[in-house]
Formats: sequence, structure tokens, C-alpha cells
Amino acid sequence: MKHLGDAGYFFVCHKYVNKISKKKIKIAGNFIFFSLKLSTHKYIHFFMKSHQTKVKVRYGETDQMGVVYHGNYAQYFEIGRIEWLSSLGVSYKDMEAQGIMLPVVVLNINYSKPAFYEDVLVIKTTLIKPPKVSIEFEYELKNEQGELLTTAYTKLVFVDTKTRLPMRCPDFFLDKMQN
Repeated sequence: MKHLGDAGYFFVCHKYVNKISKKKIKIAGNFIFFSLKLSTHKYIHFFMKSHQTKVKVRYGETDQMGVVYHGNYAQYFEIGRIEWLSSLGVSYKDMEAQGIMLPVVVLNINYSKPAFYEDVLVIKTTLIKPPKVSIEFEYELKNEQGELLTTAYTKLVFVDTKTRLPMRCPDFFLDKMQN
């Protein structure tokens, strides 16, 4: 792997990962390794960590035909993201109490097939690169039969609640990702 100075090594890995087909990534497993060289000559290791959670479609989330209304998918991805954070031992409520917000600044959704009333949906949430000031996720939403229904991407920014300005990813968050 090529050295990129103090900025780190993960950029080369990320570019390589983007060139790999999704099929190969799935075969490789749920973790892709990143290493970030800091100016203190310490290395922090990151994983493209995935987490899966299930949610059952409620009647109020559908139209008269029993199809999930397109606007509700953002809520499913929020559920996936909160469960992903929880799997790290990070509580969004605790982050807010410490003066940190994570507003969504980008949301892209690609719909392939509809979800229906009482379907059990599997939400796979994957961190796609190490967080700095922002954190980025990809999502796959499948039904119980394993059919891919929807894919999505979100970018959130760490924001100081007092100043309402972007801030670096907090150290405690990076520490949780390392363990």
C-alpha cells in the first residue's frame, strides 16, 4: 500500500474498495480494514462495519394498496443507523447530551421493488469510510425472502449544538469504533 503522508492510508483502500464489485465485497465479509496514520504516529484502525436489524411494516406506513409509502423509507434507514450506533455502544441521546448533533445533509434512495404491509424488512447499514467531520452510510433493505427492495446512501455531519457549526468526529466515537 502506498504511503500518503500523515493524512493516512485509508484513501488508497477506499478507492480500491470502490472499484471492487458489490458481489466481491459481500464475499469478503462484513468488514473491510482501514488504517489512519495520525500526526502522533499512532494508528487507528477502522472497519467498514455492517449491522443488520429487522422491522415489521405497520399499517400506517402503507397506502390503500398495502404498499409502503416512499417517504417512510427514510425512517427505516434512521432505525438502521441508530441500531448501528447502538451496536458500537454509542447512544444518540448521550451524544446530544454531550452537545453533538448528527443532522442528515444527503439522502439518496433507489427503489427497486415495493415493500408491503406486514413484511419483515431487513435493514443492513454499513459505514463506508472513516468519519472525520461527516459520517457516511450505505443501506440495503431486503424482505425476508432476501429480495433487494431498496438501496440508499446518507451523509451526516457532526455539529456542535451550541455553535451550530460542524466539528470533528469526537474521540470517544473513534474509540468505540476501534474496539
